[in-house]
Amino acid sequence: MTAVDPLSATFSALADPTRRGILARLAQGKATVGELAQPFDISGPAITKHLKVLELAGLIQRGRDAQWRPCQLQAAPLEHAAQYLESYRRFWSESFDRLTDYLRLQTAPLESPKKDHGKTKRKRR
Repeated sequence: MTAVDPLSATFSALADPTRRGILARLAQGKATVGELAQPFDISGPAITKHLKVLELAGLIQRGRDAQWRPCQLQAAPLEHAAQYLESYRRFWSESFDRLTDYLRLQTAPLESPKKDHGKTKRKRR
């Protein structure tokens, strides 16, 4: 098995809507596996696989409290992903600004120069 860099593991984990849903729930606080599985129409083993992917990516931590294993969100990998994406915000903002300017030029009414056709009265001296 090859080692995956943390950023790739984060984005891979975030690629699945079920895992994003799990993270959204954990953003509200700790939850058990049963609580995390409740809104999804998937089996227990399937939810366990999703949790394993999230855990390997460092996005969640599974603890032990007596007979239940609460999961909690680990924000550091998400912060790293946000910083990575933020580095491209300036590029996209500038690109969109240039596109907006271009589109304004394309849709602006053309102004034609006013022609006199000799109708202007000249002052007599």
